[in-house]
Amino acid sequence: MSVSEDREVTPAVQPAAPAATIADPGPLGLAAFALTTFLLSAVNAHWTNGNSAGTAFLGYALAYGGLAQLLAGMWEFRRGNVFAATAFSSYGGFWIGLFVWIRVAPAATGHDLGWILLAFAIFNTYMLLLSAQINMAVFLVFLTLELTEIFLFIGNFTSSAGLSQVGGYLGVITALVAWYTSAAGVSAGIGGKIILPVGKPLIS
Repeated sequence: MSVSEDREVTPAVQPAAPAATIADPGPLGLAAFALTTFLLSAVNAHWTNGNSAGTAFLGYALAYGGLAQLLAGMWEFRRGNVFAATAFSSYGGFWIGLFVWIRVAPAATGHDLGWILLAFAIFNTYMLLLSAQINMAVFLVFLTLELTEIFLFIGNFTSSAGLSQVGGYLGVITALVAWYTSAAGVSAGIGGKIILPVGKPLIS
């Protein structure tokens, strides 16, 4: 009795399942960054004096600017977007770290915060340069953020309330630019008739 030649020796190879796609996490990361930046900048701009304890940003620094932005960064890694993954994960870590720092060391001097802001300004400098290859909207987010961090770290090092207040105003502008860029990403993701322009990259 012989083995039938019609029988397959090896099983047929099944076609690979298509990779699961995920929505663009960029608009979420930008929105989380924008809202938390706005709340903290309102404090730095002295807009909350007399009507707030100035701590409204804390919970959102942890949950939205921190956790949601960190998750957006992880999803960007999944999508293979190294720039957005690095930016969102880093600034998600910034907000979580700021929340912990304020809770653990509430009596720390302004110079401590100055060093934190200086370190992130250094990080933001090369991200700013690289963002010039993406589009104008993203570049403006990093440009306004760079100016915000510079004024804030100098203001903290020199104990200048005026410079820190200017940093607060710049932070509000940063938040507005980030919100716009987030809205542009949502409009592109929807694919409807409302499309918000983001501009061409400065370097192409």
